[in-house]
Amino acid sequence: MTFDTQIDRRGTDCSKWDLMERAFGVPAEDGLAMWIADMDFAPGPFLQDAMKGLLERADYGYFCGLESYQDAIIGWMQDRHGWTVERDWMFTTYGLGNGIAITLNALTEPGDEVAIFSPVYHEFAAKIRKTGRVVRELPLVIEDGIYRMDFDAYDGMMSGREKMIIACSPHNPAGRVWTQAELNGLAAFCQRHDLLLISDEIHADLTFSGHTHIPMAVAAPEITDRLVMATSASKTFNIAGGRTGCITVPDPDLRARFFKFVNALDMQPNLMGVALTRAAYTPEGAAWTDALRAYLEENARVFSEGVDAIPGLRAMPMQGTYLAWVDFAGTGMERDAFSARVYGDAKIATTPGHTLGQGGESFLRFNIGTNRARIDEAVSRLADAFKDLQ
Repeated sequence: MTFDTQIDRRGTDCSKWDLMERAFGVPAEDGLAMWIADMDFAPGPFLQDAMKGLLERADYGYFCGLESYQDAIIGWMQDRHGWTVERDWMFTTYGLGNGIAITLNALTEPGDEVAIFSPVYHEFAAKIRKTGRVVRELPLVIEDGIYRMDFDAYDGMMSGREKMIIACSPHNPAGRVWTQAELNGLAAFCQRHDLLLISDEIHADLTFSGHTHIPMAVAAPEITDRLVMATSASKTFNIAGGRTGCITVPDPDLRARFFKFVNALDMQPNLMGVALTRAAYTPEGAAWTDALRAYLEENARVFSEGVDAIPGLRAMPMQGTYLAWVDFAGTGMERDAFSARVYGDAKIATTPGHTLGQGGESFLRFNIGTNRARIDEAVSRLADAFKDLQ
């Protein structure tokens, strides 16, 4: 089980590699793709076996037998995160982004305000706007070098028109793993302002030493009546192409509202996504995940130390995920200037921080879910691009 193998995904219709020139002007032939949140590792053998099983069976028609798929999810959440899930709480969606969009449509109305803690995954704001809702940004604050939620400040920022909040746990882009106390604070905030909560926990499996992910349903069972849990195997196992997410709604009344909307869409799970998820949530998948976490943690160390050695650059300490958040404010450059050096000189495609909301203007997000040689190469390119600041 090695993650050091160089995987060349160029020319395979891989969005991360084959769209970076169109998106950022970074040439495919010698650019480094460090933007879209998927990894450059070979799939685990248990996933390959699942796909071979589909081929050997050679039956791509309508299918049943979802109980084993649901049992795999239930077992994983219990064993890995101490969260007890019932079968009838779960809804399968076409990926987690689709699940969040469905939840917005099912549980809020056009014109409702939906709060997010910014900077945060840009698709939250995009989906809020696409569904005709209004974004309410609650800026995170930096204390001791990491992001924290400032609920006292947020209380004074609320308009009273907010109906829902979407939280990212662990946090994308900064890799924060929220503590029990912080999740308690979030729960109390939702109660004070009568907010429904979508807890996006797609990075739940990818935490580093000394940090434990706590599912919101476990941390604050008192808000079950207003909670929607969003999970998927797609980030942990790099199977986003399977387009399979899980929306879990523990409260029966809230679940009935959700079911009324989703049932009208006549959605059915994807055969490939079901097979991949079932194969991922196994003892073999657990062992692979543990090895991946250790590898990503070392990637984070190498990348952060290398970046912090470059004058003007500062990587926010990571507690999990494979998304590094680098601040270029110390360069004294405007966004266009430091971005030009990263995209043009270093030839690295990264996610622009300003697209993730307030507070992201001086940042770029780097995907470090790749082999160690590419991490070393990225650091070297950045050092060369900003060498005149030394």
